[in-house]
Amino acid sequence: MAMLVTGAALVAVSVLLGLAYALRRGNRRRREVRQLLDAADALEARLRTARSEFEAVAGDEADDPVRDAMREMLRQRLWLREHGQDAALDEIRQVRSSIEEARLRIEQQLLRIDRARAPVA
Repeated sequence: MAMLVTGAALVAVSVLLGLAYALRRGNRRRREVRQLLDAADALEARLRTARSEFEAVAGDEADDPVRDAMREMLRQRLWLREHGQDAALDEIRQVRSSIEEARLRIEQQLLRIDRARAPVA
């Protein structure tokens, strides 16, 4: 009888540990996806404000880093919609990283514009 109770207790503990792991994994996934979406939202907001800066300096005919970054962001959002539920956490992190890299490239371009506009002393 004691062995039966001990066995049932071990099974119950195993089930609880399995559920706890699944919940934790789900929370981690939701957190990673939320961070990815936050990064995409931040990039999109920055791109909207940067577009006029680039057009004022470079005109419509120059390479448009804003357009390229918007395409990258859209590509990543589509990837997330199609694969986000099944993607490994590392894949989600890589997508977020690529979005953040695009934002950094835009920030570097904006710094160049600011420097170019600055009066020479």
